Amino acid sequence: MDYDGLARSCWEAACAAGWCIVFAGLHLYWALGGSVGLASSAGHDLAVRRPTTFVLIGLYGPALVLLSSVAVLGFASTARRSIRLRRAATTLIGVVGIGLLLRGVVLEVLLGWNVGGLAKQVGPLETHWSLILWNPWFTLGGALFVATAIRLRREGTYARPSP
Repeated sequence: MDYDGLARSCWEAACAAGWCIVFAGLHLYWALGGSVGLASSAGHDLAVRRPTTFVLIGLYGPALVLLSSVAVLGFASTARRSIRLRRAATTLIGVVGIGLLLRGVVLEVLLGWNVGGLAKQVGPLETHWSLILWNPWFTLGGALFVATAIRLRREGTYARPSP
């Protein structure tokens, strides 16, 4: 098996990494004071007040985690790593993907069906943008991560690399 070819041809990993970069970039933009899209994502009150904890935990945290996941994607598709580390990285990619999928699909259902009056509690602007942009965005990211994990598993991630 050509491991270098695998690393070059894993379009799923490249798309997932691109998704991470865009998502992290948006969060860093918000953390540094940008406002476009923030009210529709986090709510008008938080977008205006921006408490320090919201900025530090709610914005920098996801950005750093997503940037770290880009490193995990690169690591998992690199050929010359130990089998255990590749398995762990591939499993982590799959778990992150499932988490993103669940976040996107569950919130889409809860808001779309207005379970427990959630759409009214969230507000019309946030509900609208969550249904047409934010939740599908999480679902796309989750699908890319899961596809990457499946591809890495199928394409010989667990085979021993040649010396």
